[in-house]
Amino acid sequence: MRFACAILFLAAGLSFAGSDRPSELTFKDLNGISHRPLDPEGKLASVLIFYWHDCPISNAYAPELNRIFASRTNFAFYVVQTDLQLSPLAATEHARQYNLRMPVLLDPQHYLVKLTKATVTPEAVILGMNAQVLYRGRIDNLFAAIGKKRSAATEHDLLDALDDLTAGRPVRKPETKAVGCLIQ
Repeated sequence: MRFACAILFLAAGLSFAGSDRPSELTFKDLNGISHRPLDPEGKLASVLIFYWHDCPISNAYAPELNRIFASRTNFAFYVVQTDLQLSPLAATEHARQYNLRMPVLLDPQHYLVKLTKATVTPEAVILGMNAQVLYRGRIDNLFAAIGKKRSAATEHDLLDALDDLTAGRPVRKPETKAVGCLIQ
């Protein structure tokens, strides 16, 4: 199992690994492995799942996110923790508690939040080349609204978008409304 928390190593601003291109933005995980979430790194696209460790809706999706991650290996997946105060140690404990299998990146400066215009957690954003947003929205329709959970999802928006990209076609529904906790 891989637990990863990215830490921005910044002196004054963002680190672009010797370049002024956002795709070069590098996050280090707890194992010291560098990740560039804005660059799919040989995969079809990057999938950013914006997540708040204290959000019950985010945490309810942990098993489904693990299933999607395991079944769609042609994409680079990242959980992006949006809590400005979350420490790497607390993020690691949370990842262990919820068995999050994909790398977990901390976004304390909300760089990824601002770039993708994410507003709630959980919210999925699929990024193609040059950080082009290919999909933004909900994982599925399990939650009709805050406090209104269906017994089962009937629409699987993130999976549909990933399947469209795998088939080489444009995402048919590039934006949906995510239901969750507001990113503060």
